[in-house]
Amino acid sequence: MAQVEDKGGGRSPNIELNLVPIIDLMSVLITFLLITAVWTQVSMIQLGSSIYGRKTEQNQEIPPPPPQADIPLRVDVKETGFRIVIGSETQQIGKTAEGYNYPELMTRLKAIKEKYPDKNDGVITVDESLAYENLITGMDTMIQSGFATISVSTAEME
Repeated sequence: MAQVEDKGGGRSPNIELNLVPIIDLMSVLITFLLITAVWTQVSMIQLGSSIYGRKTEQNQEIPPPPPQADIPLRVDVKETGFRIVIGSETQQIGKTAEGYNYPELMTRLKAIKEKYPDKNDGVITVDESLAYENLITGMDTMIQSGFATISVSTAEME
C-alpha cells in the first residue's frame, strides 16, 4: 500500500509505492493477451469453404477438373509385386523369379510420364514386413522415371 509519512518540519513527505501488485496484474494481463492472440488466429480458419462441397446454383458454373498434373500417382510395393495407381486406373506388376521387377516398373512409370508430362510428384508405399531396401530402390526408380518429388506414405491395406 502507498504510505505517506508527514514528519513535519517543512520537508517533503516520504512516499513508498508498492509495485508488486501492479507487476502481478501486468504479468497476468500479458499472459492472457498471449493466450487469446493464438485463439483469434484459429477462429479465422473458414470451414466449409470448399467449392466442391457447396450446392451449386443453376446459373453458377461448375469448376473445371484439375489439370493432369494434379492426378494422384501412387506406387505400392507389396509382397506379391507392385501396384501402380494413377487416378482411377490401377496396374499390377508381379514379382519374377529374381525378385521385384524394377525394369518393368520403370517402363510403366515412363509411359505414365509421357502421358502426363507435367506430373512431377508421386507417393510410394511399402508394406511394413518388407525390407527398407525395397523402399529406397522404388524411390530411385521413380526419380529415374521423371518423378522428382516423392512422398512416402504408410501402406494401404486391400
